[in-house]
Amino acid sequence: MKYKRILLKLSGEALMGNRQYGIDNDRLVEYAVEIKQAIDAGCQVAIVIGGGNIFRGLAGAAKGMDRVQGDYMGMLATVINGMALQGALEDAGIYTRLQSAIEMDKVAEPFIKRKATRHLEKGRVVIFGAGTGNPYFTTDTAATLRAIEIGADVILKGTRVDGIYDSDPEKNADAVKFNSLSFDEVYKKNLKVMDMTAFTLSHENNLPIIVFDMNKKGNLMKVINGETVGTLVSI
Repeated sequence: MKYKRILLKLSGEALMGNRQYGIDNDRLVEYAVEIKQAIDAGCQVAIVIGGGNIFRGLAGAAKGMDRVQGDYMGMLATVINGMALQGALEDAGIYTRLQSAIEMDKVAEPFIKRKATRHLEKGRVVIFGAGTGNPYFTTDTAATLRAIEIGADVILKGTRVDGIYDSDPEKNADAVKFNSLSFDEVYKKNLKVMDMTAFTLSHENNLPIIVFDMNKKGNLMKVINGETVGTLVSI
């Protein structure tokens, strides 16, 4: 196993499956199966999920809503997604803990670094909800921050695309995929991997990022084992 402790970043849209919004239970079950394989292999798994399938603060702000209010609504959406994934994981027999950056003790623990690390050491999946707890910061930034705090070996960004391309492969059939890139190459090519705050934070802390297709069965374990899947961004 190449990566012993991972931070898996999932978009809220990934939970929609084929739906137009909300949460597809079948997709949750698929993800739970993939994550259970990683846990059974001895990998320590932490997860951050976006909230775009329910509400996106930036979209609300574009329509006239107060940006801060919208971002807090988006944070609550990530907690809803976290609870949904937590339920699917526990149905699969995995012990979990949901930690929130916003205090809500009826549904989640507060984020405490040492508790999160101890949960991981005991084989529990830790889901981090509510982003960083601050407006104007994305869940990409939250994922990078939490990954650094818990000492993760890598950030695995699970998407519906099988890596990083020089243009959008869903719009351009001739788009070229990169198997690996340096952080500097991503800057120079102006490629969209994460938002710039998250990406810079990862770069400064020498934390590699792998972008891969989470919807393809078996991909998560392949990445954890060091197989060439998706695109690796590193120093």
